[in-house]
Amino acid sequence: MFPIVEAKPLAAAVKQFKIAAPEIAKKRKPGQFIVLRINEEGERIPLTMADADPEAGTITLIFQELGKSTEQLGKLKAGDMISDLIGPLGVPTHIEKFGTVVCVGGGIGIAPVYPIAKAMREAGNTVLSIIGARTKNLLILEEEMAKVSHSLKVSTDDGSYGYHGFVSDILQNVIDEGTTINLVVAIGPVPMMRVICNVTRNQKIKTVVSLNPIMVDATGMCGACRVTVGGRTRFVCVDGPEFDGHEVNFVELVKRQRAYLDQEKLSLETFRHQGGACLGGKS
Repeated sequence: MFPIVEAKPLAAAVKQFKIAAPEIAKKRKPGQFIVLRINEEGERIPLTMADADPEAGTITLIFQELGKSTEQLGKLKAGDMISDLIGPLGVPTHIEKFGTVVCVGGGIGIAPVYPIAKAMREAGNTVLSIIGARTKNLLILEEEMAKVSHSLKVSTDDGSYGYHGFVSDILQNVIDEGTTINLVVAIGPVPMMRVICNVTRNQKIKTVVSLNPIMVDATGMCGACRVTVGGRTRFVCVDGPEFDGHEVNFVELVKRQRAYLDQEKLSLETFRHQGGACLGGKS
């Protein structure tokens, strides 16, 4: 059992948990993720770690309540227990001194971008960060991203804060200004990452994206998280989650992500109809 040390809202339907997991906190590197189950009957939920404190023995998870399992998870409080938690999983982000690195985070994707931006700066890179959300109330980690970046630009789709438009618009502007960019790291909704890759492709700027497809066992055995990258089948849980964005088959990825939308919608409606009872931890 893994106790929740701290639970707090960051934005509408976005929660931040600090969970006691000392061994994972010691080994975790930027880009890696964990898989948790709220209880023995729970769905396995993959979540990228936004941070870790090896001395305190805690890891930080940030998630958006999008379906039944994440909504159920969001009902837990400090002191409650997570039944199962495994990690760190996945290949860590390749960190070295590239030169100028642009870190792009969209929506909940800002959470996994944060530790990467931090590590890139510590490696001696000039870090230019661009973060965005649909509206101001959904923007997270602005202060944290500002601290680890040499410059930070913010956008909202509705213009309620920062630049009125998309993170891809800002990136295009940065490129048009003649800024030399050695690497782009983009994490967020699949359409966002796809557009970012289209922006950088013509400029031949290496672009890394982090994929979050349907995942079950996180060991490479079930095949649920398979994606096509560079014409080859890859498994996000063991080969990723990060890949060369210019080689990802985004069309196929979107189709696979939508495969169970009807079932996921029904599960969420049933959960809410039953009163959203949380069966996890000691609640």
